[in-house]
Amino acid sequence: MAQAAAARLITRVVDAQAARGTASVVLTGGRNGNALLAALAASPARDAVDWRRLDLWWGDERFLPEGDPERNVTQARQALLDRVPVDPSRVHAMPASDGEWGGDADAAAAAYAAELAAAARPENHAAAPSFDVLMLGVGPDTHVASLFPELPGVRETERTVVGVHGAPKPPPTRISLTLPAIRSAREVWLLAAGEDKAKAAAIALSGAGEIQAPAAGAYGRSRTLWLLDTAAASRLPRDLYPPA
Repeated sequence: MAQAAAARLITRVVDAQAARGTASVVLTGGRNGNALLAALAASPARDAVDWRRLDLWWGDERFLPEGDPERNVTQARQALLDRVPVDPSRVHAMPASDGEWGGDADAAAAAYAAELAAAARPENHAAAPSFDVLMLGVGPDTHVASLFPELPGVRETERTVVGVHGAPKPPPTRISLTLPAIRSAREVWLLAAGEDKAKAAAIALSGAGEIQAPAAGAYGRSRTLWLLDTAAASRLPRDLYPPA
């Protein structure tokens, strides 16, 4: 799944850069997101991307000190970013807990929202850019980014970024894009691999509400793509399968 998604992402970025000169991608962490980044780094086709003309954002981040090995941006640098010629000014990492905003996750979230708003263009019609691809890992509980079922973050309808407190998986304090920000993307890709993701994929694709199943509320303006391996797709309703 990671290799197939990486190949698809390279094609999408190259097409966007050919059409508009630049491209923007929102990265995700976790097992599936990091596997995709590693597959990108190993791909012979990675040099087709003009990395200097690519803006990179994050869907969520663990609110930990800069350089902490659990931070998504730290893992992304190790898996990919330190191996390609990205423009540092176009790598939009979410704030760390030892940065300008200290331990105030809500202030850090507001600062990232301001950065998104500054990058948005009038034609985006939103307080966030129209990302070319926004990738999300799907958790076993159907969470995406750091939007967990029933928690306040998944209920947010106005702000683009929120501080998350009391997350049910460590660390409890995080920063996350909201569903309105996610839906500003041209394409949203949801990644799930492994048997432990099968129930979540089935729930999200079977008409569940977004408050109870946040993955069900993650969709793009022009396209929503679920990228599953065989194990993660094993519990999907038969009517979701394409005709033979």
